[in-house]
Amino acid sequence: MQTNSTIELLKKHDLLRVIDEELDIYLEIPHVAYVEVKSPDSKALLFTNAVDRKSGKKFDAPILMNVFCSPKVVELLIGDGDAIGARIEELLHMKPPSGFMDKLSMFGTLFNLKSVFPKKLSKKGECQEVIKLGHDAKLSDLPVLTTWEQDAGAFITMGQVYTKSLDGNLSNLGMYRLQVHDDHTLGMHWQIHKDSNHFFHEYKKAGKKMPVSVGIGGDPLYIWCGQAPLPIGVFELMLYGFIRGKNAELVKCITNDLYVPRDVDYVMEGFVDVENLRIEGPFGDHTGYYTLDEEYPFMEVTAITHKKNPIFAATVVGKPPLEDKYMGHATERIFLPLLKTTAPDLLDYYMPENGVYHNLILAKIKTLYPGHAQQVMHAFWGVGQMSFVKHAIFVGEDAPALTDHEALTEHILNRIDIDDLMLSRGVVDALDHSSNKFGVGGKLGIDCTGELVQKSEIDLLEDAVLYAKMRAITDEVIELKQYFTNTNTPLCVISVDKRRTQKELFADLTLLLEHIKVLIVVDAKNNYLDNPYMLIWRVVNNIDANRDFHFAHKSLCIDATNKNAMDGFTRRWPDDVSCTPSVIEALKRKGVIAIDAAFERKFLL
Repeated sequence: MQTNSTIELLKKHDLLRVIDEELDIYLEIPHVAYVEVKSPDSKALLFTNAVDRKSGKKFDAPILMNVFCSPKVVELLIGDGDAIGARIEELLHMKPPSGFMDKLSMFGTLFNLKSVFPKKLSKKGECQEVIKLGHDAKLSDLPVLTTWEQDAGAFITMGQVYTKSLDGNLSNLGMYRLQVHDDHTLGMHWQIHKDSNHFFHEYKKAGKKMPVSVGIGGDPLYIWCGQAPLPIGVFELMLYGFIRGKNAELVKCITNDLYVPRDVDYVMEGFVDVENLRIEGPFGDHTGYYTLDEEYPFMEVTAITHKKNPIFAATVVGKPPLEDKYMGHATERIFLPLLKTTAPDLLDYYMPENGVYHNLILAKIKTLYPGHAQQVMHAFWGVGQMSFVKHAIFVGEDAPALTDHEALTEHILNRIDIDDLMLSRGVVDALDHSSNKFGVGGKLGIDCTGELVQKSEIDLLEDAVLYAKMRAITDEVIELKQYFTNTNTPLCVISVDKRRTQKELFADLTLLLEHIKVLIVVDAKNNYLDNPYMLIWRVVNNIDANRDFHFAHKSLCIDATNKNAMDGFTRRWPDDVSCTPSVIEALKRKGVIAIDAAFERKFLL
């Protein structure tokens, strides 16, 4: 499925909005996409009149964004995730044939797997209709977007990064942000756990430059496969062949020996100098925070090839919800059978988008014995990308559907025993900003698979009464709201004007803990206590369970404020990713977006 075919499919199902208004690649186009993806009837966007006002350049290539804009689109472009998962489960449980008909059936199944392996073509592809080499290969000829004010520059956000191992036996397709340093240099944000980073160290040890090629566009399934959590060493285009039922067709690059899909719209070829690094970032990332500037490898561009009439694909990241909400749901469904091979008693799992995936996982298991949930938690924390999950909550098979947020939350709060929480420590995602040490932080496991816990022996007060008592102790408390007071573990959330470590605040509020079971503290700035969706986003982003959980008088106090030197936090704490108000207002005046103050407040725009 080429990009033009994708556009026609989207048009056919009324899932594409074409924007002919002249808009800038600096902030304007990304801000429109950021607003669109948060709308309940979100559509893909095709920008036909992109400009760079800073340089005065106009681009012929349209920009396609928000392509994975809804569950319906994901099903159109990828397929039914449950059905694909069932096919994988069938393969995993295939038994030796017992008779002639079984043999025929197995032969048919295995014969269909021939489409899994990518096919290398001997001819050039559509992606090489136009070839620019050396000095003529300029990244500024592409409409690469700058999304946020604090971004270090323009970033390619939907690039398919193709690499291979030093011995050529392993190939990899990954999806990473790529900073345009200048016309001929592209930053490689390779996180420490990615295959491409492992390959990089092989080339570095051998003292050889590493070939890299970046594709843009083509079948949207390439992008989804690039972010799929496959085991190390499995080429992601094999998953493409399995889902599509046909081989990915690859062509050799012009200036290096890598192969890329023939039908992508753009290819950037080059080599990474393994001896040198360059500052990359900051960048407003999918966590909703800026990831800070750090040293990363960079690619020296040797060629840019593209179709005669290319379309530039991009995405936007920031605070949820984003289009990875819909991509992530497909990932959950398709990879559930593989996860069950590690945790056989796993029934289902769900990673809510406001938990930005690695920060929160909900799982349902068939509990067979005491400690079973904790055993599965350890299994999760030891397998692939699941090892980066910070907070895991497990429920039993009698729990409501994991996506029934209200009912599930009540079920969990009726079964939490705060004296029996599992606090651990381990690897966290490289994008995590809350841990005291890069890449290593606190883990929280909550076992809610058992019976109802005893109702809390606390004297619940009305919000206004409890707030007045807090204010009588300190004027740092700005606002208070209680949630789920009907459950055995009610929640009390307060916002504060932070002037000291929250340990001291908790000590001052000790006498009030007879009225509180779980107290959660957030900063007053940029938080609204009547917005639970974004409060969950904030809390799971901001806490390290080893540092920020404080137990007193059978109550739990959680510090979800931004950390600083008062807390002994020595790393830099990044800013929230937020839209530029003047850009939002300009887009409103042009009639490109139509949102009100309530929308902006709801999503902390």
